[in-house]
Amino acid sequence: MTGNEELFARAQRVIPGGVDSPVRAYGSVGGTPRFLTSAAGAYVTDADGRRYVDLVASWGPALLGHAHPEVVEAVVAAARRGLSFGAPTPAEAELAELIATRVPGVEKVRLVSTGTEATMTAIRLARGATGRDLLVKFAGHYHGHSDGLLAAAGSGLATFALPGSAGVPGAVAAQTLVVPYNDLGALEQAFAAHPGRIAAVITEAAAANMGVVPPAPGFTAALRDLAHREGALLISDEVLTGFRAAAGGYAQVLRDAGEPVAADLVTFGKVIGGGLPVAAVAGRADLMDLLAPLGPVYQAGTLSGNPVAVAAGLATLRLADDAVYAALASAADTLSGAVADALSAAGVPHVVQRAGTLFSVFFGATIEAGVPDYATAQRQDAAAYARFFHAMLDAGVSLPPSAFEAWFVTAAHDEDVLSRVIDALPGAARAAAAAA
Repeated sequence: MTGNEELFARAQRVIPGGVDSPVRAYGSVGGTPRFLTSAAGAYVTDADGRRYVDLVASWGPALLGHAHPEVVEAVVAAARRGLSFGAPTPAEAELAELIATRVPGVEKVRLVSTGTEATMTAIRLARGATGRDLLVKFAGHYHGHSDGLLAAAGSGLATFALPGSAGVPGAVAAQTLVVPYNDLGALEQAFAAHPGRIAAVITEAAAANMGVVPPAPGFTAALRDLAHREGALLISDEVLTGFRAAAGGYAQVLRDAGEPVAADLVTFGKVIGGGLPVAAVAGRADLMDLLAPLGPVYQAGTLSGNPVAVAAGLATLRLADDAVYAALASAADTLSGAVADALSAAGVPHVVQRAGTLFSVFFGATIEAGVPDYATAQRQDAAAYARFFHAMLDAGVSLPPSAFEAWFVTAAHDEDVLSRVIDALPGAARAAAAAA
């Protein structure tokens, strides 16, 4: 039995499923999860001492590469001053200022600990501001695991949702309407069916939890305009894309494409913590000032703005200059192109989709024309991805252990690192092409 197998067996005895977050269990690709013991730059090392080029990057936060020396130094210095105070610290305002300067429309920021907490707070704010109860989300978009957001679509385009998880009361799920992504007509139907009752529309700035599915050109601006016309707010979830898709998040990608859109509320996570648990809800001052202690919308957290985590986020964002984002874009261009070339050479039907520096690969003849929504994403050939995944893992490259996740490069993915990945691609492409 390998070290990974021993650790997985041990973990399964005391941790449900042996993991503390479901996708880590390798359930969709099969096999034994790799238990990681260290990481540096573009590489991670598992319990058997095997080193892999990493294309997960802790699901985004490792923007600069793992254990960047200056980030580690900032964390150590902060830890020496104290791990947690339960009181304000100067660094909290510094991080909030840095976020606000990089994202147009953000005037105030409240730091929390997780993306789930950020989106939950944004929805509470929207309901408090509008006096309405209903929320619209898009099928396939993930906004954390609070009860009201774990909803699956009903039988119609604008029906009340059904619980997407055991333990979620039907009455709670029914406050969320689920409509197809990139379908403005469906959203219009939702507003028409529930006039004056929808508080907000929440959307991933670019979907990255069903594979990478960017908004269609003009969709986000139309989404904002429709919400405002109906007296509702727009919440943009940039937990994954914020300061990762581009220096100003996916909002900058849209702006650069001639589609400037400032959401009413924006949620952040991942990169703003540099690998430690920090997230934020941000937006217009009049909305943010509804939060306690100024307003009637309550939110609190003992570890909110934790000084060690904030130090990691500040160091990461300060180091993430134009050169870093240029390196990320170049690495994403090189790698996504190489993956497409290798799969085409092996005769594997596929499509590669991008959202700034994020990308993912969908396998299958049914999706070659592109993936605009969750229903299409579900038609991909997940078995082909599993074969591809394990061939890459055997060749020393760690990919996301699910066909429904984004791939992440880091500033440490230099030419040597990328060449190692590219060398592994032909064999993995042949494995994907093989019959199950």
